[in-house]
Amino acid sequence: MGLETEKADTRIFMDDDDNFPRSGGPALSEAEKGAEDELDRDPRGLNAHLQLGFEDVIAEPELTHSFDKVWICSHALFELSKYVIYKLLTLVLAIPLALVVGIVFAVLSCLHIWIVVPFVKTCLMVLPSVQTIWKSLTDVFVVPFFQSLGRCFAMVNIRLDQE
Repeated sequence: MGLETEKADTRIFMDDDDNFPRSGGPALSEAEKGAEDELDRDPRGLNAHLQLGFEDVIAEPELTHSFDKVWICSHALFELSKYVIYKLLTLVLAIPLALVVGIVFAVLSCLHIWIVVPFVKTCLMVLPSVQTIWKSLTDVFVVPFFQSLGRCFAMVNIRLDQE
């Protein structure tokens, strides 16, 4: 009852104001919109799961609705705080974290290129001779033991009777 009236009032208000963004995102100038359209900052969709909206986080069941103005204000506050806090956190943390992550990946790349790959290649060169020696040792010691054990237990017969 009240929600329909509030939506109608909101629609009338939105129709009067042409500068209001209907996409749910922040209001951007034409230069910012052009720059945003050109650059895809997540071309591989690594963070596609972070596309959260107000309805994905907060939902009121049919029988328990808050006041319409409270719902609209909480929606606006949610979107505004999400946008502003994200911008502030990236302003403070993006450059130092980019530096740290860059250093970590540089160290990992260096270790992989100069230590891990040569070690693996060396092991792969040595493995054929180690494989021959290991096969000989298992054929001489391990196989006869387990064959004898298998023959001993082959004579065991278990029968279950129900009483």
